[in-house]
Amino acid sequence: MGADNYAELCIAVTGLNANDNPGPGLAVIRSLKAAFGDGVKIIGLSYDSLEPGIYLRELVSKTYRLPYPTEGKTALLDRLTTIHQQEKISVIIPNLDSELFNFIKIAPALQQMGIASFLPSHHQLALRDKINLRDFGDKNGLHVPADYKLYSADDLKAAANEFGFPIVVKGKFYEAYVVYTMDQAVKAFHQLNTTWGIPVIAQQYVKGTEVNIAALGDGTGNNLSVVGMRKLYITDKGKAWAGVTIKDDKLLELADKFAAVTAWRGGYEMEIMSTDDGRLYILEINPRFPAWLFLATAAGQNQPGALVKLALGESVDKMTDYEAGKLFVRYSWDHIADIADFHQISAFGQL
Repeated sequence: MGADNYAELCIAVTGLNANDNPGPGLAVIRSLKAAFGDGVKIIGLSYDSLEPGIYLRELVSKTYRLPYPTEGKTALLDRLTTIHQQEKISVIIPNLDSELFNFIKIAPALQQMGIASFLPSHHQLALRDKINLRDFGDKNGLHVPADYKLYSADDLKAAANEFGFPIVVKGKFYEAYVVYTMDQAVKAFHQLNTTWGIPVIAQQYVKGTEVNIAALGDGTGNNLSVVGMRKLYITDKGKAWAGVTIKDDKLLELADKFAAVTAWRGGYEMEIMSTDDGRLYILEINPRFPAWLFLATAAGQNQPGALVKLALGESVDKMTDYEAGKLFVRYSWDHIADIADFHQISAFGQL
């Protein structure tokens, strides 16, 4: 596909959930339409029949349900083969941590079918895993809060003795809670264990200002885009519900160091605590675009558009500037759909 010929682009996107713990899918889709025009064909890939993106027809042309990641790579490849026969997908952009292992496994097979992607390797994925993050930081001279792997509620006693309260209790894929008592810690452990499994992570609480980085690595040790955001409003799950773009050379240096030591390939997000003494503590490194990504696009750096071009084998120039002071405010909206659509996606797996 030539650099100026995107008329027949068909891009499949996951992460269509938009609840209080939103997925990145809708932000990615809005960015793709900003990059390639409203005519670009977007295929939604969902896991649940009530993911809001399914019913947003102005954003998603058609949606197909995927097997859950626990069903394995063969089930995923079989389903995507069927979808590709119908839609002729050009590029696929997975946006959920829990699905990436399978997508990386089948990426060569998808490429053989004509479906391009731009994903990290399993080695890169493991380097920044919450279980390995502290070791990764120590090895590379990065500040990472101390953590404790929790395999039972009894392990919380050791974590509390080591860190004191408050403690941050995290699921291995998503969600984080700041807890101030043992009762709160036990409740958070059981909730996260039920949802995401073990280990649950207890992390030392670091006081400061929460900032995030959205970035795109080229796979050779460089970033093609880095945008910083300061959280202005945070939900009880630790998600940004409002934020503003900021510029800080230290954030750029941190992202560039991460890209250099990992040769990261694809989009990623760094969640950071900036302390009063100027240190940047890495709380998490998420191996995909963040849910607030459209803020980066609005500020002048369209990372999903660039990723599609990279997936298609095209060269992309480094993006070096964006607008500071660009604000996003997330909001709830009652979207009205027909129950027949819900029945269609539930019964037949497509809409």
